[in-house]
Amino acid sequence: MSKPTILTMLLSLCLVSISLPTFAASRLGVEASPQSRDFVENRQQFQLHSLLTEQRHPRTRDLSEAIGADTAAGLAALLSVDEDVARTLDEVAGDPARMAQLRKASQAVQAALRDGHRIYFYGTGSTGRLAETLESGLWRPFWTRAAQSPAWPRIARGLPDIGERVRGEITGGDRALISSLEGFEDLPLIGELQLQDNGIGPQDVVFAVTEGGETSAVIGTALAAAAQSAGGDRVWFVYNNPDDLLLPFDRSRRVLQDPRIQKLALPTGPQAIAGSTRMQATTTSLYVLGVVLEDAIGRLLGEHLSPADMQALGFSASATLESRLRDFAPIQRQAAAAVQRLATWTDHEARAYAGGRHATYLARQALMPVFVDVTERAPTFRLAPLDRTDAPQRRSWIQVWTPTEDPADAWQALLQRPFRGLEPQRYRDAFERSIDDPYLRATALRSLEQAGSDQQGLYDLAVSPRNLALNGPQAGDLGVLVLCGEDELSPLQVAWLEAYAAAGAELVVFSVGNGPLPSPVLGTLSALPRPVPLVAVTVPWRDPLGLNRTIALKMLLNAHSSGVMAKLGRVVGNTMTAVQPGNLKLVGRATYLVQSHVNAVLAGAAWRERHGPTEPLSYAEANAVLFEAIGQRGELGGTAQAAEVELSVVAILEGLARQYPLSWPDAAAILDRQGLNGYLREYRD
Repeated sequence: MSKPTILTMLLSLCLVSISLPTFAASRLGVEASPQSRDFVENRQQFQLHSLLTEQRHPRTRDLSEAIGADTAAGLAALLSVDEDVARTLDEVAGDPARMAQLRKASQAVQAALRDGHRIYFYGTGSTGRLAETLESGLWRPFWTRAAQSPAWPRIARGLPDIGERVRGEITGGDRALISSLEGFEDLPLIGELQLQDNGIGPQDVVFAVTEGGETSAVIGTALAAAAQSAGGDRVWFVYNNPDDLLLPFDRSRRVLQDPRIQKLALPTGPQAIAGSTRMQATTTSLYVLGVVLEDAIGRLLGEHLSPADMQALGFSASATLESRLRDFAPIQRQAAAAVQRLATWTDHEARAYAGGRHATYLARQALMPVFVDVTERAPTFRLAPLDRTDAPQRRSWIQVWTPTEDPADAWQALLQRPFRGLEPQRYRDAFERSIDDPYLRATALRSLEQAGSDQQGLYDLAVSPRNLALNGPQAGDLGVLVLCGEDELSPLQVAWLEAYAAAGAELVVFSVGNGPLPSPVLGTLSALPRPVPLVAVTVPWRDPLGLNRTIALKMLLNAHSSGVMAKLGRVVGNTMTAVQPGNLKLVGRATYLVQSHVNAVLAGAAWRERHGPTEPLSYAEANAVLFEAIGQRGELGGTAQAAEVELSVVAILEGLARQYPLSWPDAAAILDRQGLNGYLREYRD
């Protein structure tokens, strides 16, 4: 018997014995199920469509149409939304009260590190990858470079073991970097358990980071840290929605009104793709926390090193927290200026996937931002996650490699430390003892089986003989070499380029560096059989942690991958209609997407001219249909890739237009022929 999915668990979870009025669904031919009634009436805490991060940004509202007609124009619209981040950071830099908070955060980090304590960054999903980027993409590489400097003996004496004092953790442990583990995000308990598992104590500093400001696991971390804190400024809650929109939610209110917890509110507005907080929300938090970390390191090292030593390590004597926040704007402009070159790459990758081919990214210095962007595509656009080594067939469209032949060395290159999973027994006992809901308990226990340190061996990120044999280049594939300030290519990078060129695959080189590519790199590229498109962005390395380049890479990768998916129909307008409602929060998001897309059509002149005025769809009606779609989707044969949101929108509109109950096979057939973008096009005014 197959194991139940999170969707079937949700259906069972919401079954309750309640007495409610019959939902008005007769015009749709769907009667609200008990689980739908329960969600609408009793799960308001997961109906988050009021949040600012869930709204549609006006600059990208018609993205799917715009990018289909002009790739560069669509990408320009996506990148323009990062101007909101620049504006927010400039406002923070000019606000004495908010700057006082950032200085307080830097001072807390300094005090903890000076006294031999630790800094703990924790998040779920995108913010979990942010947390691991701070440790593995910024902090550890800096100390590796510092260890090669003449100043290192003084650093080691004054700040012993400093490189091991920052920990970035994602809900579910390092395995969750690949894909989220079902049942964990909605458990405050796991945030508390991971805090304990990492040995975070009362004197350590904790940054609990959540884009929405309502993630249960992150809130569990903040509250557990506050309960054990020694006082002062040890616990920080970092989020991207205004307080007034979060206070109606019980779990958010518990944190926001807790005087033991310091708050860093960083709202920037709607995302370029509505609800896709991997974009501007995470960019904002990553940059601000990176600047705080940089400031704290600089002040600590300044107690032990000369100005010349500091300059050699990349620190500027004139840099302040305010000036570093304002540095974001020129980085954003440099990234946006690459839009024409970026469009060539976006077209190449979209064409490869449309033709049933695959993409492989090869990165060394840029490995962490590349890995993060690639793995975040799966939940955002309903793609298969990275393939395991024991997979019977290839399902993922994309893979990420780094130039080493040893899979264990590849993980070390990504994490800059050993792989860490969740020790099963510690968590199993707590789950069985403390999770009251039987379905949430079963889901969490099942996910725990996939969270241990043994998971490292199931994913190969190396240019290994196995990967080359099974997943090597084929004609029509795409190879993307990503460079970050590299002056020369390793023999494995050169061999990889030559193998892709010889196989008839397309190639693209994406580079972020101080200036033009060095002559040795250009020489290697010019020796290939065909010219290779080059996307080169200049971001001078004036910062010790490499934060500027990391942010430029992130913004460009986010725009590119979102653009590819929009060209392939995985985005409608600027909404994630391919979202899979795999937890209660996503059921709420999917319901709102169904309602908003249907009502946009019903309010339009094209619909009214054909069918006359039609009463708008209610949230309850949208949810009733969505739950029906969840139950129907597995029965629709050839429409295995059709998303529940898309099926629901088409079925509702067709039912209302034809004046008979909605038909799932009809809706699926329409999606097979036209896709949701094509179907909605006939109703656009």
